Parts: sequence; C-alpha cells; structure tokens
Amino acid sequence: MFSVTLDNGKKKYFQYIANDLTQLNSDVIRSFKREYPSDKIPDFAEVTAGEIDFHAHTMINIGVKQALFTQVGKSTVYPAIDNILFRDTNDYGKKVGEEPIKVSENWYVWKINDKDFTKVGKLVGENTNAEVGIVIPPFAIVERIKIGKYNFVYPDLS
Repeated sequence: MFSVTLDNGKKKYFQYIANDLTQLNSDVIRSFKREYPSDKIPDFAEVTAGEIDFHAHTMINIGVKQALFTQVGKSTVYPAIDNILFRDTNDYGKKVGEEPIKVSENWYVWKINDKDFTKVGKLVGENTNAEVGIVIPPFAIVERIKIGKYNFVYPDLS
C-alpha cells in the first residue's frame, strides 16, 4: 500500500496489484476513493474493501524516489484483477501547428498481460469503462488522486 498526501492534509491510498508485461512491464495500481486522516495508518483491509477510484499503469519506484508516494505497508489484492480493462489509441499527441484529436474512434482495449490487444474502433458498451492504459508518470497519478482527472491531453470517447 502507498499513500498520497492531499492538499487538505488527509491521505488517499493506492495498492500495487500487478505488472503488465504487455505495457512496458509497468506497475498496475488500484487507487481508492476514501480519504483518511493523516495522523494514523488505517486498517488496509478496510481500505481495500472500499470503493475503487481507478486503475492505472505507472512506475511506483520513481514516484517513491520523487517523494510523491510513500510505501506504508502490504495488503492482499482483492477483488481479482482479471477483468480490469484498459484502452489506448494512437490519436494522442500532435505535430507543431496541428490541433490535437479531441475524440478518437480508433481505440483498442486489453486486460493485464493480455497479448492480444483488441481493436474496437469507437468505444461502446463496457469498453467505455476502460481506463487509459498508457504508462502514466507518477506526478499525473498524484494529480488524478487529488482532483479526479489526469492533467494531460488525451482523446475523449465521444
């Protein structure tokens, strides 16, 4: 388990749950919604039983080295990780002088360590719940934990 200190002085927690060999062997984390007082470490079973905020690929060791995350203990991974769905598109970024693509219809989805990325085009149905699957820099993970969204430009679903 890792903690992130919020601007209000409270903490939120995330859990390392897997390495995704299909996404640069990056760390996959599960972040939880509930805030906790900063003066004590909560029962991790309570934290992991709470509502999941998001899943993401990142580099935990870099976030620790940069003092963005603090390792506070270990916990059992629950629920299972088999059905976590990620999405990506090649429609992000832009060349100098070009407008970025705001809505992509060229998505593909995958699950952790799934060698077959599935090209789906436009995201519909359960695929709309897929998390952004690129490897997210630690500072952007902290931003999402704090404000609920990433601080970088990435195409929308619709």
